[in-house]
Amino acid sequence: MKSVTAMVAGFTVLFFSAFGVGSSHAQPYPSQNIQIVITLSPGDTGDLSARAVGSELAKILKIPVVPVNRTGASGAIGADSVVKARKDGYTLLYINSNLTYVYAASPEATPYNPFTDLDPVCTAVSVPLFIAVQSESPWQTMQELIAYGRQNPGKLRGGSTGVGSVGHFGYEVIGAETGAQIDMIPFKGAGPGMAALLGGHVEVAIPSPTLVMPHMKAGKLRLLLVSKQNPDYPKVPTLRELGYKRDISSVWFGFFLPVGVPDSVKQVLAPALEKAIKSPGLVATFQGLGTVADYRSAAEFKTMMSDEYAMVKKILASSAAKQK
Repeated sequence: MKSVTAMVAGFTVLFFSAFGVGSSHAQPYPSQNIQIVITLSPGDTGDLSARAVGSELAKILKIPVVPVNRTGASGAIGADSVVKARKDGYTLLYINSNLTYVYAASPEATPYNPFTDLDPVCTAVSVPLFIAVQSESPWQTMQELIAYGRQNPGKLRGGSTGVGSVGHFGYEVIGAETGAQIDMIPFKGAGPGMAALLGGHVEVAIPSPTLVMPHMKAGKLRLLLVSKQNPDYPKVPTLRELGYKRDISSVWFGFFLPVGVPDSVKQVLAPALEKAIKSPGLVATFQGLGTVADYRSAAEFKTMMSDEYAMVKKILASSAAKQK
């Protein structure tokens, strides 16, 4: 009798082990900490927005959400770590527009393909960019700057955070749309670029709101253009409002998973992120950070990235042709 009982018990253990009943793999998602890999430095606007979303997400999913900063190589180090992470939904990537721009500009130097190795979940926020000049400069409007740039090629220098950055392509878009030449001067960060504008080492900068606001209040800068209409600066136009076909890009920040995460996980995670990002408390937090709540679904996000990639490649090809 004992042997029969032992056999039944043994079979039961094997049965439940084989089908994962009672194991961690059978537990509904999420059943353990979720990690957000942030490609921006601690205290950066992007870092703070990611942590704010993570905090709200933890409340919604009732599970700890742990932010981890992995910076370097324009986000490639952090992104590559997520590409290689387990496909279980417990590792998320938070990165900005550099993901698309850097790959478009230097695919051979990027250890992954953002379109085939990463799965967009949603965007969270966007940061508008401005075209700024010194308040003592002769240009009162963007139209005046455009006219000067057309008539004086090589005379306008624009600071940015480097080749392949969103700011770099902002100048390229302005050139392609208006014919005004602004030569991009790279700096190691937005702060040094702003210092160069204030010091007269460049004539133009392409800063974010948090960087430009203190100098605006001090009366040192004038804003001529914005990438996306901003209620705090209603009189600053976009390129489209000036009659051109395209605007310069804002900087987006969004969430990704490594390709291969089950749909059952996405069906839990995606609506939770949407709820967090759209919550009134976070919308107010984002505004305080100089960002704008800008939720886009996975499908909308993919389309935006594809359009952005095509635009960057086209601009690069046009720029290369002009240099020949």
